[in-house]
Amino acid sequence: MKKLNLILILLFVTLAFSCKNEKKTEVKDEKKGEETASNEISITDAEMEKGAAIYFDRCAGCHGSSRKGATGPSLLPDGDGKAAATKALGVGGIRAFIENGTPGGMPEWKGILKEEEIELLTRFLQVDPPVVPAYGLKEMTDSWKLLIPVADRPTKPEHSRNIDNYFGVIMRDAGKVAIIDGDTKEKLVVLPTGFAVHILRTSASGRYIYSVGRDGKITMIDTYTKVPTIVAEVKGGFDSRSVEVSKYKGFEDKYLVFGGYSPSHIAILDAQTLKPISVTPTAGNACDGDKEFIEEARVASIVASHTDPVWICNVKETGMVWIVDYTDPKKPGMTQIPSARFLHDGGFDSTGHYFLVAANASNKIVVIDVPNKKLVKIIETGIKPHPGRGTNIKNKLGNLWVTSHLGENKLSLIKTNPGEGQWTVVKELKASGNGGGALFVKSHPRSKHLWVDRTLNPDAKLNSSVDVFDTQTMELKKTITMPEGVDGRMVHMEYNKAGNEVWISVFMGKEAAILIYNDKTLKLKQTIQGDWVQNPTGKFNVYNTTHDIY
Repeated sequence: MKKLNLILILLFVTLAFSCKNEKKTEVKDEKKGEETASNEISITDAEMEKGAAIYFDRCAGCHGSSRKGATGPSLLPDGDGKAAATKALGVGGIRAFIENGTPGGMPEWKGILKEEEIELLTRFLQVDPPVVPAYGLKEMTDSWKLLIPVADRPTKPEHSRNIDNYFGVIMRDAGKVAIIDGDTKEKLVVLPTGFAVHILRTSASGRYIYSVGRDGKITMIDTYTKVPTIVAEVKGGFDSRSVEVSKYKGFEDKYLVFGGYSPSHIAILDAQTLKPISVTPTAGNACDGDKEFIEEARVASIVASHTDPVWICNVKETGMVWIVDYTDPKKPGMTQIPSARFLHDGGFDSTGHYFLVAANASNKIVVIDVPNKKLVKIIETGIKPHPGRGTNIKNKLGNLWVTSHLGENKLSLIKTNPGEGQWTVVKELKASGNGGGALFVKSHPRSKHLWVDRTLNPDAKLNSSVDVFDTQTMELKKTITMPEGVDGRMVHMEYNKAGNEVWISVFMGKEAAILIYNDKTLKLKQTIQGDWVQNPTGKFNVYNTTHDIY
């Protein structure tokens, strides 16, 4: 990790801790009012910063930036009434969870984290978490960099390449994004972006690619230049997962929305320059009957409606779906719809009228009628649904939206078209082997195949393979295993524009790669490797991302 990225990630840590003049922070467990030296936890300032970096990178997504829990339980020294105190678990108990994972979907980190990193986490998790400093419109504006003004950008492509079939590929741990020509398979450029980029989104025109890093950094890439070029940057917060653009007719490429994990807020920016316009905090009452007020109410997935000038922003901890009207970006309209906790990823049905999102800690899928801004149904599926954006297929059962699961080996197929069985699970499929660990499913309107990965399954044979189902017969057609010369876990499938190729990343291993398969024959067409291919994860085809094809 580069020093600059580390500084960005740890900013909230270094500002929050008051141990400036001390060499160590000590935590002593009390038993019957007496201090027990054997349970004393000692951690230096430098170790605190390193532990925060490891936690931020590997744990915060599920357990929260402030360690108050979300998909995973809270990790507070004295507990919170819902989860055990980490001090009570002690070094041995914490180590057992880190090394072995849990059946509920937490991966095993032994062999991924170094021994010294695991040891450090067992101490870091027994001291108080940092407090997140204020970060609002002023701080965001101060971070804004307009590298190439709109007037200085080309008015048409300076090349003859097919931008629609460009792929943006995330090199997660390197803090980079590669742009690859999907027609020729050439690497066009590798660009420095935010740390641990989570997703890429494209402008409504398909011209611009926006990345958002786990460090809150938004990067804007112009594809019209001879080589794709970064034209603007801004830091929307300390931790984040999502950005999206305005796509409704008349608002194409006008506005961009940023969803903050830390601080928890929704920010609207100018999509042409990334200049910040407004910030709205998302802290509020949970959707549950007890109306618990939640300060760290993080914005998870965001999608843009094609039927209305709105974004659908999912606030994880509160279980509230926010419909954000951007016609007045300085004072956006906000409609909050109670659903279920904890909201995560989701996508549209085949009509684009309904949005389906996983409330994975509740083992449910929530259905939202976007034009009418109302909840349609909450559907029980399986343990910790994790669809990514899900995928749409069609067969004799009707139009179906599919989710996979982190916590069990199950694909749930939900009927979306009107008639008997609408908004129910009409079919369940099981992939090969046992256990969950699936992160993504994928299909395409021109394909007869449904792909599912098993990236977080502890079995090496499963996490290094992908299962392919026939969408018409619903039978498992083939298990694709790792080719020779490649080592790691398979993750995230993406189709090309034509729908006849599937690209898969190989990461967390010794030999990273991007694998390209023929969707008809299911045979490997090409392996992309090189020093520049550094732990690739998500891949986003420009055309499919722009038009929400999945």
